[in-house]
Amino acid sequence: MLTTGGATARPLIRESGDAPVDTPRTPAREAAERELSRPMYHENDPNLLQRAHQSFWDWVGDLLSAASTAAPGGLLGIVVILLAAAGLLAALWWRLGTPRRTPATPGDSLFGDVPLSASQHRTTAETHAGAHRWNEAVQERMRAVVRSLEERALLEPRPGRTAGEAAAEGGRSLPGHAGELRAAARSFDDVTYGGRPADDQAYRRLRDLDLALEDARPLLTEPARGGAE
Repeated sequence: MLTTGGATARPLIRESGDAPVDTPRTPAREAAERELSRPMYHENDPNLLQRAHQSFWDWVGDLLSAASTAAPGGLLGIVVILLAAAGLLAALWWRLGTPRRTPATPGDSLFGDVPLSASQHRTTAETHAGAHRWNEAVQERMRAVVRSLEERALLEPRPGRTAGEAAAEGGRSLPGHAGELRAAARSFDDVTYGGRPADDQAYRRLRDLDLALEDARPLLTEPARGGAE
């Protein structure tokens, strides 16, 4: 007999044969745990990253499984819904264009850092229009309109002037075209700051305004006479 701490343990081998006897459950489990905890049994276990990766995909699978039971048509219904959502996002992206990282405000200057003549702005606008780049074409044509008014001395050249300010000032000299100038400034602001795409009609309206202003006669006002005769 084997003794442990003064207690008599049951024999592991029957006296009449070689077959093992029933081992108590708790010592057997502890012995198995000690054996399985040896490093040789865990050499091929997945690491922490692999376990996290597998847990994530298990979660995704459970989520899709749960959604497929709730969505009409099961898994096929989910695929149709996802495709429809992707199509909607693509349509919005195409319609609104790429989001601006640093959105400008309507208070930004109408012109860039390099001064160009009205003729140069017109040439650039026509190049953009020929390539169906309507946003850029509208912007350059509006710049041509304002620069032309400055070249004719109907507007005083002023750095930092906005399209709205130019339209308001130009409308005082050319009241017959004041409404068209305001509409042109709104079109420029919508394209430049509002993220709205222009089209060929918007560009043609600006081009027609530009051509009409070339022949427009300004409203001249005489300074008030002071003093008595």
